[in-house]
Amino acid sequence: MPYEWNISPDKPNQRHLVAWPYRSLSPRGFVWFIGITATLFLLPLLGVLGSPVLWVLLFSAVVTIAAIWFAISRNWRAMRIREDLIITPDTVQLRRMNANTHIQSWDANTHWVDLRMRPTGGPVPNYLTLSGGHRVVELGAFLTPEERKTLYGDIQEALAPHRASH
Repeated sequence: MPYEWNISPDKPNQRHLVAWPYRSLSPRGFVWFIGITATLFLLPLLGVLGSPVLWVLLFSAVVTIAAIWFAISRNWRAMRIREDLIITPDTVQLRRMNANTHIQSWDANTHWVDLRMRPTGGPVPNYLTLSGGHRVVELGAFLTPEERKTLYGDIQEALAPHRASH
């Protein structure tokens, strides 16, 4: 799952959820992918060594490899999204760091927070929202429908003890 719960021994009544988009390619995998792709593009050029055709084919291979590098790098920047949900007996705080590192925040009283999941009819299947403090915020937009469904149950479980204590 591309999210995890952190429970601090110093703060046993606080639950901290960290969620991020799924990343299928690690930095090491990126290096291997670019290296293998470059090798596969350049290997056929051995047959035209010493010919003027080499320069045309070499140029197009380098442009293609650079375009792949750019596309994957841009995708990685988009994957910098991160959501932090902190649940305490008094407040629920959501902090979202977007790909451009702009931070959005929302908080509300734990007792009045309303967690909802719309299986259909939302912008995505199993649309997950938190509301409170006169605002509704989306949670886990980058997760799969199954992950949002599991996260819904996890958040309900994390909220339950704080609501019972009020």
